Amino acid sequence: MIQEFKDFIAKGNVMDLAVGIIIGAAFTAIVTSLVGDLINPIIGLILGGVDFTSMYLVLSGDVPSGVGLDAARETGAAIFAYGAFITACINFFIIAFVVFMLVKFVNRIKSAAQKPEEVAPEVETGPSELDVLIEIRDQLSKGR
Repeated sequence: MIQEFKDFIAKGNVMDLAVGIIIGAAFTAIVTSLVGDLINPIIGLILGGVDFTSMYLVLSGDVPSGVGLDAARETGAAIFAYGAFITACINFFIIAFVVFMLVKFVNRIKSAAQKPEEVAPEVETGPSELDVLIEIRDQLSKGR
């Protein structure tokens, strides 16, 4: 049983999966920083400084006006946090686009790295054996 487990772990696809998960976790921090620190502030600037994360509706309970989402949640009131949902959707689409661009870039690099199969230059081979035999037959028939 231990040998079977060692064989299972040593398989290439298990190791590839482990490496992919580790790289993915490290890449998550980069993409999160890109979205949160670079792209979202630009979107906020374009939209006039609107911060979706603080938008909510109070469904029931008492929440003082002008209170942020976290403070409203601490009051115990039922909160409909549509702004946080909008922000999550925007972040998802931005992250999906960044990952798409990364995959496109990697695929372009892969295809450039692969050497196209060498195509042999066309060599003039002359007439085929059948062509030569037909020509001989024709010459013989003329000589009769």
